[in-house]
Amino acid sequence: MAIDRKTLILEAATQSFAQFGYKATTMDLVSKIANVGKGTIYTFFKTKEELFEEILGKAFAELQSIMWEGTKQDAAFVDNLFNVLDSILDFRSDHELAVKLSQEVRDIGTVQALEGIRRMEQFALDFLGQQLERAIDNGEVKPCNPAIAAFMILRLYIGLTSEWNKLSDPLSKDEIKQNMLSFIAYGIVADPVK
Repeated sequence: MAIDRKTLILEAATQSFAQFGYKATTMDLVSKIANVGKGTIYTFFKTKEELFEEILGKAFAELQSIMWEGTKQDAAFVDNLFNVLDSILDFRSDHELAVKLSQEVRDIGTVQALEGIRRMEQFALDFLGQQLERAIDNGEVKPCNPAIAAFMILRLYIGLTSEWNKLSDPLSKDEIKQNMLSFIAYGIVADPVK
């Protein structure tokens, strides 16, 4: 049985990027982990950036699959929204590559790691925007700019799940949901300006 060298290389590179980050991953390191010659890697990938792109593509596919799993056809928009937001948060905290890239951005500020995280977030924003468009069409959400609404919703959710913990006691999922619903569904102004 022939060994699929490209798959072997991708597995080794994924392990290296997830364990050591973008900056510390080299083609030499990937070749050692994959137990193949460096030249073999270059037959499939011309640069480390190209290899990283392939791995990011696989991560995006995983994220998309997870987000679709959180979306139920017969569920209300708000229920789907929180399922999708929870799946994005779980992905960001459980997916080894996302965790390492976030850490690398925080500790070193590597441009490629930052770009990878930014693209993952944009991927999630695009998905949320599409869900908002569908909810607008179905009359579940008032007409609005779906891209701006998706950005505000995701930022609010990330803020309450990650940033709030640095200032105060962590909120439970129910508390996060109730606070978000207060802003999204009802707003905080008693008599909105017209």
